[in-house]
Amino acid sequence: MAKSKTIDREETLTRQKEEVREPPLYKVLLHNDDYTTMDFVVMILEYVFKKDTSEAARIMLNVHHQGVGIAGVYTREIGETKMAIVHSMARKHQYPLRCSLEKVS
Repeated sequence: MAKSKTIDREETLTRQKEEVREPPLYKVLLHNDDYTTMDFVVMILEYVFKKDTSEAARIMLNVHHQGVGIAGVYTREIGETKMAIVHSMARKHQYPLRCSLEKVS
């Protein structure tokens, strides 16, 4: 004989009120230096951040003229991964290119 299970109505209502929040977003910033070539920065933007050539060139010029440029906006984990890839590729090609994360306000 099967046992019947009763569900507490208050518990069910409480579960429905739980909110799912979007994770905070972070800007991945590329920083200018005197050694990394513009072509390498464009290649990084195309390969790592999936920018088309014209968008990559625009961001690269921002980095060059303003000292910093936004490569993309991602969740923290994705931003950290992209930042690690940039640093790894820069080291491999012997460039001091740096990037950082900044929380979107």
